[in-house]
Amino acid sequence: MDNRARINSTWSLKSSYFNRVFVVGAAALAITLAITQPGTAADTGTSVADTDRRADGRSHGTAPTTAPRTIVTTDPELDDLNSMLRMLLYSNEIDIVGLVYSSSQHHYQGDPSRSLEPHRWPAPGARLHIAEAVDAYAKAYPNLVRHDSRYPAPSDLRSLIAMGNVTDEGDMAADTEGSDLIRRVLLDDKPGQVFLQAWGGPNTIARALKSIQDEYQDTPRWNTIHKKIVNKAVITSFGQQDSTFNDYIKPNWPEIQNREVATSVWGYGSRDVVRPEDAFYHSAKWTRTNVSSMGPIGASYRVWGDGKQMAAGFDNEDYFGLSGYTAEELKAMGYQVWTPPQRNGSWISEGDSSNFALLVDNGLRSYRHPGWGGWGGRQVVAPDDPHRWSNKNAQDVDETGSKPRDYAASRWFSAVQNDFAARLKWSTSSFADANHNPRVRVDQGLEINRRAGRPLVLTSRATDRDGDTVELRWWQYQEAGTYPGSVDIQHKGVGTARLAIPADARPGQTIHLILEATDNGTPALTSYQRVVVTIV
Repeated sequence: MDNRARINSTWSLKSSYFNRVFVVGAAALAITLAITQPGTAADTGTSVADTDRRADGRSHGTAPTTAPRTIVTTDPELDDLNSMLRMLLYSNEIDIVGLVYSSSQHHYQGDPSRSLEPHRWPAPGARLHIAEAVDAYAKAYPNLVRHDSRYPAPSDLRSLIAMGNVTDEGDMAADTEGSDLIRRVLLDDKPGQVFLQAWGGPNTIARALKSIQDEYQDTPRWNTIHKKIVNKAVITSFGQQDSTFNDYIKPNWPEIQNREVATSVWGYGSRDVVRPEDAFYHSAKWTRTNVSSMGPIGASYRVWGDGKQMAAGFDNEDYFGLSGYTAEELKAMGYQVWTPPQRNGSWISEGDSSNFALLVDNGLRSYRHPGWGGWGGRQVVAPDDPHRWSNKNAQDVDETGSKPRDYAASRWFSAVQNDFAARLKWSTSSFADANHNPRVRVDQGLEINRRAGRPLVLTSRATDRDGDTVELRWWQYQEAGTYPGSVDIQHKGVGTARLAIPADARPGQTIHLILEATDNGTPALTSYQRVVVTIV
């Protein structure tokens, strides 16, 4: 994502596009239960001693084979760096199979042979942002594997970095190392979907798809290949930062699912939409304590007034490295002030994180369906296209019955930031000196069939590897289900929820029940389970 997205006529963070919200239906009933179940090192699936032995990097774990596979394409915007740093902290849970540089309308490398000047691109020889993020990760890796042996080795991540189509805005003129990587993954025979994340323009993705089309369209295999790609590829994006989706991908691959996952809460407009009680997560104090001071990853994370620039030379939109100036003073210096300057050391932006947040293995399983909702927001299908989904118009009600803007994502912001802080702590500490997510399960399973009018009892249990107390809370995510009404959740005993399937529910409708498990560690961490009840 680029800061120009704030003012671009097709993508303004202040526009009505971001009038979307999230959370529990107004009639949903929260049940707060508290349990204490001490955990042990054995709960991690590997002992603390085992993970300590892996810290030398000679042996490492891999991302779980059941995790969604994903390829990131990204331009060199400061919030792309921040999103990359956060995503690498979750590389133990996400199967990253490609990290690809791409261009956008806001950043491109240029081409001297065509007299095309670079536009807001790092100077020749500069360390680009994916490499910078992996460098920071490499320094933190010996500590990270103490907390989860599945973290990939830095060398494995470096092997995934490729240069895509970066010459110009919308560049898809020729195959590149990055487009070839995407092409190979889409054509391989591994099962499951591949999430193609467009943090900048989707042009390198478009080039990969065009290469596949060029190779197979006039062959007997085309129908089989076309069906394979359509079923496999899911494109997620923060806006359309070049024209290649509308000009090439949609006309030629109309059935590929596209999730427009842009949200204000992750980006430059975050301060405008977070709940008042969560505003302190943007503050210099919180950011310095929990992010900037936390080892090499935290030190690389961009904050206001850090003195850094995105590209060499003067850029009238890039004033984030400066501090202590008013908007009027910045304007007098030649800057186009499109978002208010903030205190030195505070949050800037991380707009593209909603792309990978839906893949994080937190129990919400939001990658399974765009309408399910989770840390990356919730998407609503376009009225004229069943394959295009967007956070736009995903207006869910909160516990007061109101519809706060962007609540589909901002409802989770506290849990998201605490989780980020905990993982940064992992990058600097031993297992014993940090907090870890509780583990929670539902005895009856996560996919349940029930007839209308029938009772349902759900029993759950939680463990905590740090011996913390875990609080359990059940609620109905009404907007994620297709049954239009609310259900009355009661409870009896620790971790048990009782409800009756409404008599007016119709076969095929679904009810989504969310179980939250939050520990009392520092910071408090939350895990989830989503139970989907289908009416039969």
